[in-house]
Amino acid sequence: MKKIKNKHIRRRLLILATLFSLLSFASPAEAQTSGELPTRADVPENLTWNLTDIYKTPQQWEEDFKWVENSISKFKEFEGKLGNSAKELLTCLKFDDEVGIKISRLFLYASLSKDLDLGNAENQGRYERISALGAKLSAASSFIRPEILKIPEEKLWQFVESEEGLKVYKHQFDDLLRTKAHTLTPREEEIMALASPVTNVPYTAFGMFSNADIQFPTVKDEKGNDIKISHGRYGAAMYSTNREYRKRVYKGMYKPFKDYKNTLSALFNGNIKGLIFNAKARNYKSTREAALTPNNVPLTVYDNLVNTVNKNLAPLQRWGKLKKKILKLKELHPYDAYVTLFPSVKKEYTYEESIDILMKALKPLGEDYLKNLKHAIDNRWIDVVETKGKRSGAYSSGVSYGTHPYVLLNWSNQLNDVFTFAHEMGHNMHSFYTEKSQPYPYANYSIFVAEVASTANEALLLDYLIEHAETKDEKLALIEKQLNNITTTFYRQTRFAEFEQLVNEKTESGEALTPDLLNKYFGDMYQKYWGPEMVTDEEESYSWARIPHFYYNFYVYQYATSYAASQELVAQIKKEGQPAIDRFLSFLKAGSSMYPIDVLKTAGVDMTSPKPILAVVNKMNELLDKMEELLKK
Repeated sequence: MKKIKNKHIRRRLLILATLFSLLSFASPAEAQTSGELPTRADVPENLTWNLTDIYKTPQQWEEDFKWVENSISKFKEFEGKLGNSAKELLTCLKFDDEVGIKISRLFLYASLSKDLDLGNAENQGRYERISALGAKLSAASSFIRPEILKIPEEKLWQFVESEEGLKVYKHQFDDLLRTKAHTLTPREEEIMALASPVTNVPYTAFGMFSNADIQFPTVKDEKGNDIKISHGRYGAAMYSTNREYRKRVYKGMYKPFKDYKNTLSALFNGNIKGLIFNAKARNYKSTREAALTPNNVPLTVYDNLVNTVNKNLAPLQRWGKLKKKILKLKELHPYDAYVTLFPSVKKEYTYEESIDILMKALKPLGEDYLKNLKHAIDNRWIDVVETKGKRSGAYSSGVSYGTHPYVLLNWSNQLNDVFTFAHEMGHNMHSFYTEKSQPYPYANYSIFVAEVASTANEALLLDYLIEHAETKDEKLALIEKQLNNITTTFYRQTRFAEFEQLVNEKTESGEALTPDLLNKYFGDMYQKYWGPEMVTDEEESYSWARIPHFYYNFYVYQYATSYAASQELVAQIKKEGQPAIDRFLSFLKAGSSMYPIDVLKTAGVDMTSPKPILAVVNKMNELLDKMEELLKK
């Protein structure tokens, strides 16, 4: 969803909500600790968010909420008048910007407050109120796009030439005209806005089932104690060196998804049908085209990723074969895919130590980047400690114009925490540079490039740690981590993207996706990617039922493309120095002032080419060579 301000509100709320949910990384140790968590009062102030940077008091939030609430009716004053004069059009767009800035700030404060204590009814109510107000605002401003499109194109450009204030919207107008065939009448746009909460029901219901209502079985842990499986414990168990424990948790994890396969397939199909409704209503040929076109991402980028990866599955299958050999297994199963191969390497990292590591690891990005990173750390943009009632995982809040982005962490002294820190600060700096450099209409960035800065940080951190590893085993463990990163972020997400394309196309052609068919499609694809060394258990075929990403509308391919782009950018920075640093900073500053494909091209990466994809393939082979060489010593 993109451009011109009725979409501005929906787009900004979507970007914030998407970043909050999608850019979350749970620690493998999550949910395994015992004892009482500290309260907010127990945590040193410098390790907590300073939300007064957004609003000094909740009362100020209420005042802005009231202002936006009262402003909604004022959109009627512009309806039917946007083509009258350049001044009338500019006045409407500036008013819409003003409202957009307010509601972004309101949403940021409400979201962050809620996530610090999920049991706080006041904070939860504030979040629900701003979400409902956003929907009303979206409907009230929905006339803007179609009304601008009614202005003859020649006349619109005359407006831009005659009114200096309209020049800032030139790229948005270009984008609007590009998608003219997919913009509806004012009344139809209002209906689409009103339909949005309905088409979101499958995702909402899935989220409630997966996070609140689902009941996992109890199994024996590594010490013979009874533990109830949870999402966090499942993730941690897959790293365990106790294979029978991994198997028990793996089998148990999928039991409720198998038991409720019919309900979950109904939700899964309902989500796709909602996408089909949107695509057909907006005159797109397919759901995939409807998802990619708003960001002006050619379908060839998606095809290039899937096709190139399918031709280069050998490194992933080689990794599976090496795992099997190191673990001395007769059969490799999905619950063996992420087990720690070098368990003797146990090292803890305090948050303070990680700051020093990060500042050294990211030194190739230049002094300006490091200065702003240090400013964020020193000025309470980061909430570090896990506390009672706090949201799990991690995220960066994204751009919110007029303030700064925030990062949520839940520190547990694990290596994974250091990488999560680096990842989220990549998002944080991307948002900071964008907001600092762009006017409000372009002070955001496309989801297509959202993972580039974060994974670039991770790549630099990993290279630094490998270079400074003190022992052979530590180096091996770090290489293993990088191989797992490529497996999960590149190959796994491409597999998800291929599956998502398949099930959407099957539904669009009229095929009914029964649970058995979904199992077959998912299981066969898993087997294809991992190859003959892998024995695909029946449970793995049910993964379609538990993965929230399949409700995110062709989002996952962007993890893989962003990962590929970041690896190429890091390589350029290390090879060229300052010229590549300057291009990277320009990328961080660009926001949505250009189409995302062009933003990356300006930075030095062409995602329409197989080159960045093949660079990751080659990197994985190099890492496997290093690991095999070290293992021989």
